[in-house]
Amino acid sequence: MARVRYGARTEAEIAAARTASAKLPDIWSTGVVAVWESDPDAVAAVLPPPLKPTGRPLVRVNISKVDLPGYPLGAGSFAVAAAHDGVEGWYPLVMPMTHERALIGGREVFGEPKKLGEVTVERDGLVVRAALARHGIAFVEVRGAVSGDLPLPEPARKTDFYFKFLPAVDGSGFDADPVLVHCVRNEKVRRLERVTGDVVLRESMYDPVADLPVRELVDITLGEKTTDQTGRVVERVSAQALLPYIHQRYDDPRQILDGPPEGSA
Repeated sequence: MARVRYGARTEAEIAAARTASAKLPDIWSTGVVAVWESDPDAVAAVLPPPLKPTGRPLVRVNISKVDLPGYPLGAGSFAVAAAHDGVEGWYPLVMPMTHERALIGGREVFGEPKKLGEVTVERDGLVVRAALARHGIAFVEVRGAVSGDLPLPEPARKTDFYFKFLPAVDGSGFDADPVLVHCVRNEKVRRLERVTGDVVLRESMYDPVADLPVRELVDITLGEKTTDQTGRVVERVSAQALLPYIHQRYDDPRQILDGPPEGSA
């Protein structure tokens, strides 16, 4: 009998897959990062408890192309500064990815708010343009020109906050208490340049980042970096407290009830 590919994998095959994942080489990305001060009330409004605002209402967009051999990836993140239990980091609101593989692992394992989208990073001489787009709308665009090299930062440890949850089968909330995840990234940079330019936020009903306006631009950089990441569940959170924010994860919250009729393909 030929092997049934949907059948169970052997313990040896599972162990080999884990070993291969643990030995991945450094994967370098080229990307634009823009940071700005926004409206403090708007930043506070998007943070589900127990996350709290930091002392400065910062917003960060990261738009990158990742050098995966034979599988180039566009990856983005739009996040606000947040704090939890004495740890300061970033709470991403949307993370567009150009491939399903990057989307699935992040959403199912870490609870990252990843969605399929279009990611653009272009450089023509000194001119730089980067954008995140979904549903035909480039809801974030960073434009500018390289204006000089910057000193390389030391390797840094950064934290992102995610909420991992499963919507209830009957639509009543969640199947279990949601959890708050601290995702720690160790980042190394091998090239960094200053960009003089601006950030454009466009109206989108699916990705309403325009509600977090650029009040004061802090900086824009173009760099090459590599990161690894580990995550841990730090606490279970109140389902009732998180439920009002569940729409952040979906274009339309009603889609979690869009299961196909029984027997349909």
